[in-house]
Amino acid sequence: MPETALIVVDMLNRYEHEDAEPLISSVEERLPQIVDLRDRAAASDEVLLVYSNDNFEHWESTRDDLVRDALDGARPDLVEPIVPPDDIPFLPKGRHSIFYETPVAHVLQTQGVKRVVMCGQVTEQCILYSALDAVLRGYDVEIPPDAVAHVVPEFAEAALGMMEKNLHARLRPAEEVELPG
Repeated sequence: MPETALIVVDMLNRYEHEDAEPLISSVEERLPQIVDLRDRAAASDEVLLVYSNDNFEHWESTRDDLVRDALDGARPDLVEPIVPPDDIPFLPKGRHSIFYETPVAHVLQTQGVKRVVMCGQVTEQCILYSALDAVLRGYDVEIPPDAVAHVVPEFAEAALGMMEKNLHARLRPAEEVELPG
């Protein structure tokens, strides 16, 4: 059973909202590292790869619906490289934390996961709240700052600082994240 999970958070996005421009700029810089982490996890039998994505309160939406909607948005070039493979868990969420009212905790527990690595967006929102919830559930948390996109750089820096100091999350560049297998 894998003791490490890589969770890709909220990468299916239309990029047509009020914070889209600053987020797009950040995603453009971080997408190569996110894709690399995803590919490394997908190639390993010892890492559980999971996607969790906001369903934007469209509870009837399937994975395919969310992918199609994101690809029909303003920046399909930021979505295409990170579309979730069909054979991995895709767990929709309705709020900021990947754990809030979702099966994420159950999936991680039944797979024997002890360490969670998160990448995706948005650092100062969903990544921060998900990291807190992961720590509260007893997981070791690792966040590669170069693989989490933000809207407000100052808030992201503060969020990363809180994750490191208050949550004891490990922060290191994506290329230094150790993924078994």
